Amino acid sequence: MSRNRTVLVTGASRGIGAAIAIGMAERGYDVALNDIERQKTDLEDVAAKIAATGQRAEIFYCDVSDKASIEVMAQAVLTAFDELDAVVNNAGILIAGEVDGLPEQVWDKVMDVNAKGSFMVIQAFLPAMKRRKYGRIVNIASIGGKHGAPEQAHYSASKAAVMGFSRVLAQEVGPQGITVNCICPGIILTEMGRVNLEDPEIRNAWQAKTAMARIGTPEDVVGPVAFLASDDAAFVTGQTLNVDGGIVFS
Repeated sequence: MSRNRTVLVTGASRGIGAAIAIGMAERGYDVALNDIERQKTDLEDVAAKIAATGQRAEIFYCDVSDKASIEVMAQAVLTAFDELDAVVNNAGILIAGEVDGLPEQVWDKVMDVNAKGSFMVIQAFLPAMKRRKYGRIVNIASIGGKHGAPEQAHYSASKAAVMGFSRVLAQEVGPQGITVNCICPGIILTEMGRVNLEDPEIRNAWQAKTAMARIGTPEDVVGPVAFLASDDAAFVTGQTLNVDGGIVFS
């Protein structure tokens, strides 16, 4: 009997990450769920929802800005699931602040989680994917990495780094049957996205800028991720897809 496809989703306890994890389970994937340990309650709730679909969910606590922690997680995931078909790098943070007053440690923290974290998670799983000559890597970037917004220079820089990294990685690992692509969500109603939406005027302004005339939901991101993680996208690599309802047209 053929095994179920498997996927790791980082930052899976809430928002876009939780929606992706549950959505992939609904599409027949067994899911390795990752987040930091203080998200335990939320992550267990996501695992329960996946179990209700009939798919397997396993929880792996790890801070993606900590290399040693990632290496322990990677070994545990590969032991538990034997083979991993796809990695969705979703873990990310946003700490708003203008450039002229931005503490160095805030810049470093955002870059460590958003950019370096994606790099280190991929690096930990690449050997196993190369041995199989198969893998699907989907990195969650942001339209902020293309245009940005005030008080988000460091966030924008981190997401631009993810896109540039993904384009080069796609060239390096393509011959091994591994694809690497990015999703750029737009204005999505999540806990982190509320930074852009707390003020009704700002929310209305974003809505007015969006061709679909609405704010996105985490579920809006699931289908595009599932496509890039599937064999339907076997000849798609090094690409960045905006999932923003029509804000950025490039």
